[in-house]
Amino acid sequence: MNNSLDRRKFLASAVLGSAGVAAGASLISSRTQQASARAARSAAPLAPNFGLTKFRDPLRIPPSIRPHSSRRRDMLTINMTNARARLHSELPTTALWTYEGHFPGPTIEVRRGRRLRVAWQNELQDTIPLVAVRAPYAVPTPANQPGYLNPDGTMAAGVQFIEGVADLPPWTVVHLHGALTNAGNDGWAHNGIQPGHAQLTEYPNEQAATTLWYHDHAMAVTRFNVFAGLAGMYLVRDDEEDALRLPRGDYEIPLVIADRNLDTDPATGALTGQLLFKFQYLPATGTTAPVSGPFTVVNGVIWPHLDVDARWYRFRVLNGANGRFFRLDLVDEAGTLVNDAVRLIGTDSGLLPAPTAMPPGGLTLTPGERVDLLIDFSRFTGQRLRLRNTGASVEPDIMEFRVDSRSRNDSFRLPEQVSASYLRLAHGTTVPVDHDEVFVATIPPNTAGQAHPQMWELQEITDPAELPTQFPAEGIIQLTDPADGRVRTFRRAASLFDETRTIFINQGRWVVWNLIQLGGAPHPTHIHMARFQMTSRRTYSDLRAFDLATGGTSAPLPVPAEGPQIHKYEEGWKDTFQLRLGEWIKVAGRFEGASGEFMYHCHILDHEDEGMMRPFVVHPPQIARFHMHPGGSGHGTPAKHGGHS
Repeated sequence: MNNSLDRRKFLASAVLGSAGVAAGASLISSRTQQASARAARSAAPLAPNFGLTKFRDPLRIPPSIRPHSSRRRDMLTINMTNARARLHSELPTTALWTYEGHFPGPTIEVRRGRRLRVAWQNELQDTIPLVAVRAPYAVPTPANQPGYLNPDGTMAAGVQFIEGVADLPPWTVVHLHGALTNAGNDGWAHNGIQPGHAQLTEYPNEQAATTLWYHDHAMAVTRFNVFAGLAGMYLVRDDEEDALRLPRGDYEIPLVIADRNLDTDPATGALTGQLLFKFQYLPATGTTAPVSGPFTVVNGVIWPHLDVDARWYRFRVLNGANGRFFRLDLVDEAGTLVNDAVRLIGTDSGLLPAPTAMPPGGLTLTPGERVDLLIDFSRFTGQRLRLRNTGASVEPDIMEFRVDSRSRNDSFRLPEQVSASYLRLAHGTTVPVDHDEVFVATIPPNTAGQAHPQMWELQEITDPAELPTQFPAEGIIQLTDPADGRVRTFRRAASLFDETRTIFINQGRWVVWNLIQLGGAPHPTHIHMARFQMTSRRTYSDLRAFDLATGGTSAPLPVPAEGPQIHKYEEGWKDTFQLRLGEWIKVAGRFEGASGEFMYHCHILDHEDEGMMRPFVVHPPQIARFHMHPGGSGHGTPAKHGGHS
């Protein structure tokens, strides 16, 4: 194996999602020291399948809960409980934290306009059921393999347990991702509950038919709690969706796609089934990448298969991974792309105006993103198709579809129009000229001595007397506005979660968020409380003007070039956006209905827990004049959070 080549591959993966190594890694434990002394054992299985038979096990379908019934009366109690499940029939059982004993949790189905109250009851016991280590990316044990010992049974050099993780108690808070609900029900990250207590929430469900999901959001430990199993789907249905007569019942299937790593037995090298949370890093530089694993799981099953009839199916697809991106393609038994059998009809926050084809090069889903897919299996009678992650560096297969050999009489016909209520947003028309702007820049690791990537809230400097006398200056970023070519100067207003709030939004206001990526990893950015559309995307070809040592620009960044093109499916309503290297995207939304203090963050969970998360406040406009911001001069005028545009 070529060591330098592998390190280049690792660095490429780190660019696709760098995450700082958790602080405070401990010395190697006595258990591992004893294990390293066992020189004779079977070699650990190697990629691509690590000894597991692909497509052996059937896909599990999470149970559905429909709370709008006379029995449930629009109220639910969802218990968080310990459970054990087989992620693969050739594995021992895996200890998990779950909702109602299922991984993923039950799919909750609600009607638009029907309010639901949920008591999320924490009945978890013991400490978190996973092993967490930091491991160097080095031959012969790259960190994307199971376990943390060498194939000959010796201890892999540089491996350390991450101090404190083994002692984490069940401290949880549930966030319904994509829900339009008041702040008290949103799952504030600090409002964790312990066993024996319940988180009481109320969801208005006043939003169009869509695919939401619920997951843990506890401050600093979201990555561990979700990895342990705390996630599930939540579907909102309405009359517009009903009228389409889309595939339902057995022909509508949730697909929660994620990845996991597993521990190995010190004596035999066999997979134990225990979850392994494994940081990977390069010893020479400390460069790290988000935690990922070699095993792709769908609905809690590693590489499953699904028997399907030769007809149309609807799949509600979620990337529920901590950090892995999935580039989805459908292929036949010969490996030929058959994406023309797939149509996209919805994104994170609602249905698209019309069915759209898969994008060229596959459909990339970043953590937290959802997509509503229709697949026509009618022309594949008796065949086997695979859903693949064609961007994978290890095993690309996700799952297999086994199409029945009999033709079916399918009454479903693909509609020309999906959502008649969809409205494409545009500046100056559907987004009024009188709107507010927010500017947020994502900053690469090792900027101004900071080890982790950061998220900077930016405030514009409008008084020439406040401009620096020389550039670069720490925390000062100059941009050239594409609209009129003027240079705009911004200062870093906040970057840590507990720093002062700087974004205050009047309820009912349209707001355009300017999300700017200034180097390093892509960041799937999730904004709570509202639904948005991407209205423009531009890309910097050269970011050298951003000085890493200082953390500021040495000269104004030029006008970024237009593109890449916004695909049709990307025009849909969303709450999570891919922000790739050098991109400046604008996403527009209206903050109506709900109010309070919410969050926005990178949805790579390592990044979120390591600081890439910030709060913002939405309140009635009448409150604005009485709200004292930290400057002491009253409520933040639009200039305090970016200004009118």
